[in-house]
Amino acid sequence: MTLDLRLYALIDPAVAGGRSLGDIAKRIAASTTLVQLRDKHGSTRQLVEDARELTMVLAPLDIPLLINDRVDVALAAEADGVHIGQDDMSPADARLLLGKTAIIGLSVSTLEQAKAAPLELLDYVGIGGVYGTTSKEDAKTPIGLSGFNAVANAIRARDPKFPICGIAGINQSNAANVIMQGADGVAVISALSLAPDPTVAARDLLSAVDAALARRSR
Repeated sequence: MTLDLRLYALIDPAVAGGRSLGDIAKRIAASTTLVQLRDKHGSTRQLVEDARELTMVLAPLDIPLLINDRVDVALAAEADGVHIGQDDMSPADARLLLGKTAIIGLSVSTLEQAKAAPLELLDYVGIGGVYGTTSKEDAKTPIGLSGFNAVANAIRARDPKFPICGIAGINQSNAANVIMQGADGVAVISALSLAPDPTVAARDLLSAVDAALARRSR
């Protein structure tokens, strides 16, 4: 399955604006290119059920579904891969369990992490948090655009074409700035799930990303 990071939607029941996860997925499916299920509080059984519900919406549209942190849930629900943090299962172990075709992404926020990331085992890195966010309980101090650019350059120094997305606090008003600093796409949650109309928000955000990518390639 092709990896397209342009509009990477994170869906979390704690940041759903009263909507069901399946409803959010249906509303944004026309414009999103990758989806992650994130749930820090739900039971394993609920996570698997939610992942299967999202797969029913996304699979017919060839939109990959990744699971945040939980390799076991990804396996049980037959998701397309995982996104892991620095303190989660190692990329090597995740790859061993999920196999060669799974999509595996890693959170990176410092130059040291960028230099140590096992790019040969990964499909992309998510760099951030770029901006402040209220959707993550353990969010650290934002690295800002300059920090994002420095970490992205450290990754690209190792592999000039390695896929990179920006994470945290990104919305339509600032997505282009992240793209211009070297991102291939943006990972968003509140800007979609809490929007009055997620369908319109997803369409407008993807348009902003595509316009910035076109501008950067000139």
